[in-house]
Amino acid sequence: MHLSLSLTAALAFLTSGALATPLEARQQPWKSTVITSHAEPWAFAFLPDQRILLTERRGNLRLVDPTKKTTGTITGVPAVAYGGQGGLHDVALHPDYATNNIIYLSYAESGSGGAGGAVARAKLTLNSSGGGALSEVSVIWRHSQRASGGLQFALRLKFHPVDGSLWIASGEINQMTPSQSMTSNLGKMIRLYDNGTAYASNPFASQGSIQSQIFSLGHRNPLGIDWDAKNRLWEVEMGPMGGDELNLIQEGANYGWPLVSQGRHYDGRTIPAHSTRPDFVPPKAFWVPVISPGGLIIYKGDLFSAWKGNAIIAGLSSQSIVRVTINADDSAKEAQRVSMGKRMRGIREDKDGAIWVIEDGQNGRLMKLTPN
Repeated sequence: MHLSLSLTAALAFLTSGALATPLEARQQPWKSTVITSHAEPWAFAFLPDQRILLTERRGNLRLVDPTKKTTGTITGVPAVAYGGQGGLHDVALHPDYATNNIIYLSYAESGSGGAGGAVARAKLTLNSSGGGALSEVSVIWRHSQRASGGLQFALRLKFHPVDGSLWIASGEINQMTPSQSMTSNLGKMIRLYDNGTAYASNPFASQGSIQSQIFSLGHRNPLGIDWDAKNRLWEVEMGPMGGDELNLIQEGANYGWPLVSQGRHYDGRTIPAHSTRPDFVPPKAFWVPVISPGGLIIYKGDLFSAWKGNAIIAGLSSQSIVRVTINADDSAKEAQRVSMGKRMRGIREDKDGAIWVIEDGQNGRLMKLTPN
């Protein structure tokens, strides 16, 4: 009797997925240094002097001095629509920031029909008191439609390391069908010049003003983007109930949402799998159950030398940092999941190879991760 119960329990343990997490996850591969704490931090960017611009979702832009562990305020931020998943989102520096002091902010804004995403550029002037101000603020891009509910804006920003183009990971604000519409810029990867005009060589440049912005389509909630060593863009996005994805972005490609997914709708309705539609690009990796990706880097540094070329993902509901190996044929597989005990909102790699992360929610900490 005891043997039978023990065998049953062992089988239940094995089939429950309890051993699915690699054994490496039991070890903390880094030392965590807490820098500052913030109210609902969303994103951050390193300034040339190693201070940090950090966004808080209620609409605050902070200036962090990691050496002193102090926080100042940048004034002049555009009004944001705070609610649901919306508010002040990403911050990025112009490629020539050292000479022009221009930064970019993405955020949710209110308007007719609800809230939609926007991207503004502004000149940043820092002061001697640990703060600063924005001036010459201008909106250079907007979602082509708005909706109520305040969900799935995404709005990650990234500049191309060679041509300086501005990329926007545009969420579909929980509307689903616009991801497949070529007359909507929701659920798309957007490529623009730094002034917000559509990039001339985009794949649909000749088809109309909205179409000319689009580089790829069929995305849901793309919350992380980064370049690999070949200057190719990788992206992580949240699926519905299951089906979070890691994608390699290809010019003009359709990634299938909401027509295909490895997950289900929240009401339990099934969605055809990617395998049923070979005309859509399948993910390089996917997760069921979800990890809820909040941010992504493709690691390029030397501090964690064994991780070079890996995708490192900040996990929200999984409360983890997830490491994914990318092979020579671009296939990808989760290699390690490190429990952080908190929802992880964002991740960046510093020029010295250190990994920086921010936690989600009230009292979310900005932390520097270095090898043990």
